[in-house]
Amino acid sequence: MLMKCSAVCLVALSLLGSLCDAQWPHKPSNQKPKDPIKNPPQQAKQHFEKPLNWEYPVDPTPHPQPMVPFEPVLPVPAASVAVECREKDAVVEVKKDFFGIGQLINPADLTLGGCSAVLDDEANQLLIFATELSDCGSKLALTEDSLIYTFTLVYNPQPVSGSPVVRTSKAVVFAECHYQRKQDVSSLPLQPLWIPFSAVRVAEEFLYFTLKLLTDNLQSERPSNIYSLGDLINFEATVQQYFHVPLRVFVNSCVATVSPDVSSHPRYAFIENNGCLVDARITGSDSRFLDRTRDDKLLFQLEAFRFQNVESGVMYITCHLSATSADAEINQEQRACSYVHGSWIEASGVGGVCESCDSGSVSTGGTGRFTPGRKMRDVSQKSVASYKWEGDVTLGPIHIKERAQ
Repeated sequence: MLMKCSAVCLVALSLLGSLCDAQWPHKPSNQKPKDPIKNPPQQAKQHFEKPLNWEYPVDPTPHPQPMVPFEPVLPVPAASVAVECREKDAVVEVKKDFFGIGQLINPADLTLGGCSAVLDDEANQLLIFATELSDCGSKLALTEDSLIYTFTLVYNPQPVSGSPVVRTSKAVVFAECHYQRKQDVSSLPLQPLWIPFSAVRVAEEFLYFTLKLLTDNLQSERPSNIYSLGDLINFEATVQQYFHVPLRVFVNSCVATVSPDVSSHPRYAFIENNGCLVDARITGSDSRFLDRTRDDKLLFQLEAFRFQNVESGVMYITCHLSATSADAEINQEQRACSYVHGSWIEASGVGGVCESCDSGSVSTGGTGRFTPGRKMRDVSQKSVASYKWEGDVTLGPIHIKERAQ
């Protein structure tokens, strides 16, 4: 029994010792562990067969833009309104391109003091207002020297087709007509103002009719007014239209005299009967109208001559000029006819309008007088093509010398 207990005790102690070895750590040894910092692990250097040449890519730079010439377009005042001040009324012409930007306005959006346009000229893109001086909301102002009538042109654009968009802005333009309160009255005749080798006549509608001498090549104004017998005197008649519709100028009649007085004697009418240059038919000269190249200019030639028994050789040329709309037809009242090789030819090439030149009376004298002024039809009934402006121009003195032998 004792031996069995001894055996059991030994087994128990053996198991207990094994369990203690499993629960408790081993006692530290006297050998110190190695310091990984002081003793780093040894690494072998890696070698490549080819050297590395890779680099970070450079940031792309934008290409320089070429210099482009550019200037901002600044708005400029549009010369779209013209006023004709008459004795009792006024006519205002307005371009439909009111702002000068190529945008045509609606005629219903433009009024003159509440008055609508009396004429819509589709051909020339114009609106024409006509009013008495005291109508259409005009205002009268008095100064020491002038009567001033002021009209108000109002543009109020409305949206088109029900859209809320407009492409032009509201505008107000004031138009004025000035009339002198004081004028000089004299019984002495007015002497013509001489501008060297050219003369100017201002028509009532602020049109300028001019008549001047040209050089032989017809390119510039002639600096001398001295000619020899048989020379061709080149004349240029023009009309300056400014804000008017395009105009066509005509020379209705011309008279040569020895003084500025058109009714003096001797006198020679070499253009008459509404634009018939009769000098070539009367004397067999080379006088004629040149082919028309521009509506606002008309060139003609007169073969130089002297009056019989007049030793001075001085002459003055007085011409009656007229202007119509360039759209008006050339007819027997407005023409430029030359007598060439026994037949009449119109300067613009229009046929059938010169036949009456032979039926008209040919005058080498007489006491007829020119009547300056203008003819105007009712703008509410006729188009702009029916307008007619007229004026007289006197050019001189012109000296005609004997040709040297």
